[in-house]
Amino acid sequence: MKKILSLVLISALGGIFTLGTYKLFIEKEHPIVVSTQETTPSFFPTNNAANTLYKAYETPDFTLAAKNSINTVVHVKNLTLSTGQLTFEDLFLGRRKQRAQVGTGSGVIISPDGYIITNNHVIDKSQELSVTLNDNKTFTAKIIGADPKTDIALLKIEADKDLPFATFGDSDQAKIGEWVLAVGNPFNLTSTVTAGIISAKSRNLDPTGKNTHSFIQTDAAVNPGNSGGALINTNGELIGINTAISSQTGSYIGYSFAVPSNIARKVVEDIMEYGNVQNGILGITGGTLNSNTAEQIGVEDTQGFYVDSVVEDSGAEKAGLRKGDIIKEIDNVKITKFSDLSGHLNTKRPNDIVNVTLSRDGVLKTVPVKLIRNETFVLPLVGQVKNLKPQDLKKYKIEYGIKISKLDDEYADYWRNNNVKEGTIITAINDKKVKSVDDAQNIIRNQSRSEPLRIELINAEGEKERYNFR
Repeated sequence: MKKILSLVLISALGGIFTLGTYKLFIEKEHPIVVSTQETTPSFFPTNNAANTLYKAYETPDFTLAAKNSINTVVHVKNLTLSTGQLTFEDLFLGRRKQRAQVGTGSGVIISPDGYIITNNHVIDKSQELSVTLNDNKTFTAKIIGADPKTDIALLKIEADKDLPFATFGDSDQAKIGEWVLAVGNPFNLTSTVTAGIISAKSRNLDPTGKNTHSFIQTDAAVNPGNSGGALINTNGELIGINTAISSQTGSYIGYSFAVPSNIARKVVEDIMEYGNVQNGILGITGGTLNSNTAEQIGVEDTQGFYVDSVVEDSGAEKAGLRKGDIIKEIDNVKITKFSDLSGHLNTKRPNDIVNVTLSRDGVLKTVPVKLIRNETFVLPLVGQVKNLKPQDLKKYKIEYGIKISKLDDEYADYWRNNNVKEGTIITAINDKKVKSVDDAQNIIRNQSRSEPLRIELINAEGEKERYNFR
């Protein structure tokens, strides 16, 4: 019995010794470690918080947003009349027949009583417009107004019941990287939904930088026929009107562009309330800063809008802005390029007050500026023109017109040789009366490249003269 107990005790001691040895040596040599610490050298900074924003199993759900937005997007058909290409029959008979052409696009219902927003280029030169809803009902549409500058138009249909409509979202709050849906009718494929992200904001497609466009750029697939359709966020809110694509083939190759909803909404509200678009400006000239321009003008800032001059009697002058100021923010919207500035101002009207944050001699200050109506315009081949004041109308005994305030340097000698000086009154452009610089701007914007420029003015003797430029 004693021998048996001794064997059991020895066995137990041996087991304990073996387990202890395993714990001490073997297990320490091959530990199973679960760690979230980075093993990279310390000179590579880590950001563990960045990995906690999203979880792998979280994906956006577009189904509800898509279901609701499809019923608010319509199919727009534009019937135009065109002479088309010259045929042998035209040459033989000495006449050219007008041929019907049908263009298609999209639109978004924005009120239950049938107001529809779309692109101006979708309805341009239309002889007849029809709108087809998602339930296949078709209506004749009436153009309420349009703004070629922002490429936005407002239509109206008369339905027999309240229609589903899109709710405007705040495009200023849209974030780069945010998921969005593009809803429209590409290639006549009605009620098409594509998804992507916002890849940039305040995008200007004009390489000269002179245009005031400020697009939302996305990688949601958009093709011909999508123009005028909806850009929707995951909450189902309208944050843009799909307008253009960047393509060398005419079809989508990766990027599309939408007019921000804040701009589109302001345009249609102006059309409904005033009959035209009310544009408010600061009253400054200048340009966007970068490394090259900053070096040329001798400033250290490479971001912001550099003020080169201030318009007399403008809100900017009255607020104390001056040459050399660098605008950094407007209403807390960061200004890094001209399209940031123009995009925000396109949502404002004359007499609105904006808070301008500027840098002057390295010191930041914020001042309120009252926006003014645009009073000047650069007329091609002529120069800068401005609106007439009441005393001008009385002096020249006229009822309308605009004044040449500065002749174009390139054509100044031509005009002076014809006794046309600064202060001369222009009364018509392309046979259309001109009552303001807005009229002049709209006439030039709608002029085809092949159309000659015709200018009617009053000379120093009070006589009307006409000039034709081809």
